[in-house]
Amino acid sequence: MDRKRRTLTIRKYVPVLGTLVLLCIMYGIGIANYENFYNTQILLNIFIDNAFLLVVAIGMTFVILTGGIDLSVGSVVALTTMVSAVTLNHGWPAPLVMITVLVMGSVLGFGMGCMIHYFELQPFIVTLAGMFLARGLCYVISTSSIPIDDPTWITLSQKRIPIGSFSITPSVIIAAIIVVIAAVVLAWTRLGRTVYAIGGNQQSATLMGLPVARVKIAVYTISGFCSAAGGLLLSFYMSSGDPLHAVGMELDAIAAVVIGGTILTGGSGYVVGTVLGIIVLGLIQTIITFQGTLSSWWTKIFIGALLFLFVLLQRTVVRRTPS
Repeated sequence: MDRKRRTLTIRKYVPVLGTLVLLCIMYGIGIANYENFYNTQILLNIFIDNAFLLVVAIGMTFVILTGGIDLSVGSVVALTTMVSAVTLNHGWPAPLVMITVLVMGSVLGFGMGCMIHYFELQPFIVTLAGMFLARGLCYVISTSSIPIDDPTWITLSQKRIPIGSFSITPSVIIAAIIVVIAAVVLAWTRLGRTVYAIGGNQQSATLMGLPVARVKIAVYTISGFCSAAGGLLLSFYMSSGDPLHAVGMELDAIAAVVIGGTILTGGSGYVVGTVLGIIVLGLIQTIITFQGTLSSWWTKIFIGALLFLFVLLQRTVVRRTPS
């Protein structure tokens, strides 16, 4: 019995360890082939350029761990940037704007979670509808980009926080705080344990008396909140709201979560894996930039290949897991 448990534990970590090995190989290739690739600021720039995607992917991690999916996240990010830009330009104070968009994202996620659970609808269809709704609202607000010139936004977009001879942005700090909170929630709270239980077997979780309804709605609310938070970080990064912001970001978030070792069918995965997945995506972009002779579309090609690889790895691990 102990041997079986040890085997299950080891196999549970295989996808995350695979991501870590891949990350080390990629970083080694970069250092071997490109001058100054070893510079620590290169790694920090990955977080600076992808802080908003990391936050969105954290919310997606909660959803996928329950066996669900959220296709609305990119559109909610864009809607957040649009609402932020419009309200700021109408003179709303920055803290009120931040609270408003975070509540808006959470309410959208809560609504989709309620529809998925109480009406027993497929998450794919419900969140697809949410994607069209949020993107459509962006175009109702404006069909063109809206610049943001609010002093708070400008300060947050331009400020650099020194770390020795290197620097990061406030967005990286915010993303790091969300990552830590998410990791703690999943690892050491009843909500986290129930998330894993639902992903493992929802019927068993229900028979055990776990609050399946509350938790399923909660994960979509969390995803909506993280999407809105990611939208705020993107508005800091771009200093604008645009209906075309974050097109396809939902696919990037899913890719980061899967490459980070979270099983698509739910029940297994870790926040740290999602962070590694974001670094892998960022390293692909960085290596292509250093190469200089490859089109940016090669990023999508490499990500597609990695997704195939990690889905096969996950399938192999699931098949070989003893019952």
